[in-house]
Amino acid sequence: MMDGLPSLDQAVHGRATQAVLIGASAGGVNALLQLLPALPRGYRLPIVVVLHVRSGRPNQLVEVFQQRVALPVREAGDKDDINAGTLYFAPAGYHLLIENDRSFSLSCDAPLHFARPAIDVTMETAAEAYGARLAGILLTGANEDGAAGMATIGRAGGLTVVQDPQEANVGVMPAEAIRARQPDLVLPLEQIKQLLLMLEKH
Repeated sequence: MMDGLPSLDQAVHGRATQAVLIGASAGGVNALLQLLPALPRGYRLPIVVVLHVRSGRPNQLVEVFQQRVALPVREAGDKDDINAGTLYFAPAGYHLLIENDRSFSLSCDAPLHFARPAIDVTMETAAEAYGARLAGILLTGANEDGAAGMATIGRAGGLTVVQDPQEANVGVMPAEAIRARQPDLVLPLEQIKQLLLMLEKH
């Protein structure tokens, strides 16, 4: 954790988080495999994950994580409601938007930062839908996608958490987010895991 940033207890104190949004790119699958299997059956928060996946390839993320995570795992679908205690992955080839009624919608708009799904798109719409009740987490990655989205979450009063760039498999994405707007927490994966468990209890 960086000097001057709050502790985990300070960061979650008084928060009533209703959803967690995680963005990642290069190295993201391995990072998620260190985080998500720690979540217990009955974990109550929805977790939405946006990973850069190549369009035209079968998206095997649901299959991979269903075998390792105690939560129900789904690919987010157009008009699907966001259910508590469920892990959602953004589908390949679409931007994933979160509507104010807490449902998903899919968009075929042009790629952003060469990516579709783009992390910024989901984060910016989620910040509007959830405001201060959103926790945004940005992990390893090789471009600036997610920096603007994390800044939007922070301005909306949500909790912003960035993986320590020195620990990340590829530190560019977390470093760009830190440069754009100082996040609430900069943490190694082990502490992000602790934070996920603490957020649910608050």
